[in-house]
Amino acid sequence: MNPDLLSRIEHAFAFAQQQVGALVARDPGFYPLYTKAGKWRHSQPAWTRWCDGFLPGMMWIFYEETKDSKWRELAESYSQKLEPRKDDREVHDLGFIFWHGSYRRWHEATERDGVPDAALNEVVIHAGRTLARRFHERAGCLRSFHGPDSNFIDIMMNVGIIFHAALQTNDAPLLALAHRHCQTTRRTLVRGDGSTSHEGIFDLQTGEFLRQTTQQGYRRDSCWSRGLAWSLYGFGTCYRLTKEPSYLQTAQLNAKYWLEHIPESGMAPWDFDAPEVGPLSRARVDSSASAIAAVGLLNLAQLTREDAYLDCALRTIDSLCANYLGESVDDWEGILRGGVYHIHKQLGVDESVMWGEFFFVEALQKALRLIRSTAKN
Repeated sequence: MNPDLLSRIEHAFAFAQQQVGALVARDPGFYPLYTKAGKWRHSQPAWTRWCDGFLPGMMWIFYEETKDSKWRELAESYSQKLEPRKDDREVHDLGFIFWHGSYRRWHEATERDGVPDAALNEVVIHAGRTLARRFHERAGCLRSFHGPDSNFIDIMMNVGIIFHAALQTNDAPLLALAHRHCQTTRRTLVRGDGSTSHEGIFDLQTGEFLRQTTQQGYRRDSCWSRGLAWSLYGFGTCYRLTKEPSYLQTAQLNAKYWLEHIPESGMAPWDFDAPEVGPLSRARVDSSASAIAAVGLLNLAQLTREDAYLDCALRTIDSLCANYLGESVDDWEGILRGGVYHIHKQLGVDESVMWGEFFFVEALQKALRLIRSTAKN
C-alpha cells in the first residue's frame, strides 16, 4: 500500500469538509447539481432534482467520522427539508435522495445513539413505496423519468430503497417487484462481457424488450462509464440486502469489465468506447464514475475478499486525491474536479458534480476506516 495514501485521504477528507462548509455559509439552503467554471450557482438547466440528498449525505458522513455536532445539526436541517420528496413520483431517484443520502443515515445515527427514531425509518420506507409505483408490470421494471417505456441502468442505485421497504415491512409483493426490476435490468442492460447499456426501451403493450440505447453515452452500444459504475455498485448493494447470488455474480461481471478496461491510474474515460481523438475523446475522464466505482469495488472487496477489487479502488482513490481536488484551481467551489454530467449537451463537463462529491466522500470514509483498521491489526 502506498505509504502516502493515508495522509492524502485525510487531507482530502478535511478539504471536503472545508468546501461543504463554505458552500452552506455562502449559499444557505441551496442544493446544487453541478458547477459551471467551478461555481455552484449558475443558470444552466437542472432537469430533475435528483441530487438533493447528496449534500446532507456528505454532512452525515462528516458527522459519522468527526462527531462534530455542527455537522449533525446541518445534516438534520438539510435532510428535513427533503421530507416532502418522499411522495415525489416524477423521479426514479428516491434512493439517491433518501437511501444513500439523507433519512437512512439520519435513522442510523439515532440507532448508534441507542435511541432509534422509527419515524425517520418510516420516511425511508414511504419513499421506497413511492418509487415502487413507477413499476410497469408488462415491462417488468421501474420506468425512468425519460418515459414510461424506458429503463435506466441508474435505477439499480435506487432499487435498494424498495428492498429496504419490503424487508422492513415483510411485504412479499413489494420484494418480488424489486427482484423483477433487477432481473429485467440484468437481462436487458448488462451485456455478456459485463459492460452495460445506459437505457433500455420496451413495448408497453406486449412487454417485449426492443433495444438498448443511451442518453449520455457515446453511442447506443457503447459502455458509458458512469452507467457501468452504477451497475457495479447497485447490484453489489442488492446482493448485500437480499443475498441473491445472481446479483453478486452480476456485480463481479461488471467489475471484471471495469478492471480489464481501466488504466493503471484507475481513472475511467467518460465512455469506454469513445474514440481516441476528437471532441468526444476517451482521453476525457469522468472523476465521478471513478469515485462511484471505487466505492462499489470496496464493497465487493468486503463481500468477496478479492484483493484485485481493493487494489483498484485504492489506486483510484489515490489518483483522485492526488490529481483532481478542487484546491488546485483558484476559487474552485467543489471538492472534486473532472466530473461529467452530460457531455453531448456540454453541461457539467470537467466540473464538480454532486454525485461525484458524495461518492468521493463515501470512498474516502470507507478507505479511512479500512486503512486504520488494517493498521490496528
